Amino acid sequence: MFARRGILIHPEEFEESWLDRVSDAGLNTLGLHPVGGRNAHVSLEEAVAAHPLPRFRLLRQRAAERGIQMEYEAHAMRWLLPRSVFRENPEWFRMNEAGERTDDFNFCVSNSDALSYVAERTQLLARLLDTGSDRYFFWLDDVSGFSCRCPECRRLSPSDQQLRAVNAMLTGLRRYHPNARLCYIAYGDAMDCPTRVEPLDGVFLEYAPIHRDSFAPLSDPDNEKNRRETRSIRELLSFFGRANSQVLEYWVDNSRFSGWKKPPKRLVLAEEVMKRDVEFYDSLGFESAASFGCYLGEDYRALWGEPPVKRYGEILGGLS
Repeated sequence: MFARRGILIHPEEFEESWLDRVSDAGLNTLGLHPVGGRNAHVSLEEAVAAHPLPRFRLLRQRAAERGIQMEYEAHAMRWLLPRSVFRENPEWFRMNEAGERTDDFNFCVSNSDALSYVAERTQLLARLLDTGSDRYFFWLDDVSGFSCRCPECRRLSPSDQQLRAVNAMLTGLRRYHPNARLCYIAYGDAMDCPTRVEPLDGVFLEYAPIHRDSFAPLSDPDNEKNRRETRSIRELLSFFGRANSQVLEYWVDNSRFSGWKKPPKRLVLAEEVMKRDVEFYDSLGFESAASFGCYLGEDYRALWGEPPVKRYGEILGGLS
């Protein structure tokens, strides 16, 4: 079964009760996921500001004492390449279909200076959010349809563009942490296997089927949504390898089930679906598995009581 078993929560929901919950569920990894969406850079900056505060330092220390690895997983590109540099360096930013440079999302992955800048900023972000882990999860912006369409980038698929950015980010990471590994997240526009860019050694696959149907097993051949999401999964595993590969699922992502709006809805774990999914991912050889577990903080418990995190951990650990 999976070597690492985790759950991702929003940093503002991180309380000591989560350490009890993770331990009781048999999990060994707790990820902090700054809120995504089009303002993900703002929530990431808030996480950077909170990281060195005494309360968070103490929580990370207590997590380590209990054998729980802390990690950050975040949409980071607008933080890595601030829009404030657009005025002086518009060529660093993506070109839209109209042939105009725009500072909306992501960037031009064919510009060597932009790649170098992103590499340096990734090194800085790793320093600012150090948790002692050698695994990093810094993602492109949380949008679809915002790849660069300049003449050079146009020949690259969204997956190839993402991988070129990931390679640059890993180059920067290793100036800070020589053994750093960085994920390529199969998510959104980048679910297909890259074909024109090769990963650097140290890039590993994270598979996050955001558009899946969570009420049917992912491996259900008769479910069109899930069939689309899994069409390249074996190619991705073959391309990136199974070493360090991680599933990032939505089994207990109450932010998704609540429509990303509060107050949170009551979460009902689809146990039979999750069991089938766990068997499927395990059969493919994924080494680690986690799920978003957002909107399960104190406000959830005040409304609905304890969320089904323990049962989630039992299923993830292979218990019936």
